[in-house]
Amino acid sequence: MAQKKTKEEGVGCPVGKFFKDMDDLWGRKSKFFEHMSRSRIEFLKGIRSLVDERIDHLEKSCKRAGKKMTNIKVE
Repeated sequence: MAQKKTKEEGVGCPVGKFFKDMDDLWGRKSKFFEHMSRSRIEFLKGIRSLVDERIDHLEKSCKRAGKKMTNIKVE
């Protein structure tokens, strides 16, 4: 049987849960949270760099295959 999630469980992401737990324990005014906020930004920048590299790879492989790409405007 599937378990119901409570509001406190919230996000299923373990990294998000870690940051939420640390915030609950020490609060946003602590030095710890200040460092963790910076590390969260760096973590997300790292993910962004992986996504950018993958996009570049896919664009290059499409050019090599002779396929034409079209830009799609996103709001």
